[in-house]
Amino acid sequence: MIEDVRKDCEVRMTKSLDALKHELSKLRTGRAHTSLLDHVTVDYYGQQVPLSQVAKINVEDSRTLTVSPWEKDMVAKVEKAIMTSDLGLNPMSAGNVIRVPMPALTEERRRDLVKVVRHEGENAKVAVRNIRRDANADLKALVKDKTITEDEERKGQDLVQKLTDRYVAEVDQLLESKEKELMEV
Repeated sequence: MIEDVRKDCEVRMTKSLDALKHELSKLRTGRAHTSLLDHVTVDYYGQQVPLSQVAKINVEDSRTLTVSPWEKDMVAKVEKAIMTSDLGLNPMSAGNVIRVPMPALTEERRRDLVKVVRHEGENAKVAVRNIRRDANADLKALVKDKTITEDEERKGQDLVQKLTDRYVAEVDQLLESKEKELMEV
């Protein structure tokens, strides 16, 4: 019983950590990487599809992405989709290839992004703590049903607390590395 609660708790905490990693990967640093355009969608014959399904995305150098649409008539649509995205990028087309230069981040913008990173990290910590609360409530319910003893409940709560501490430390580590990456010039 306690092992089931612990496993469920660990699975949910891992999902929270993965969600944080996904959110942090969306934040733009000064460096170019292909995942930057993951959430950009393009109008492809009346349907909105992810950019990666209509074009090949490569990193040309540390500050430039190249986007090569599969079809020649999609160049203008892809360029427009990148331009209208919330990333603030200005793509330039050269024949069948679209070059997307990454503008350097200002010090003020870097500080704003660090604030966003900290906010996301705090949300992840809150999610982990909520999972701990749910697990402890499950343990209390097991005691109430007389499925486990109070001593077993205390051991279970200790296990859940150790998991919580581990995942909060992982969140802190992720935040520290992302902040360092953002402040790097």
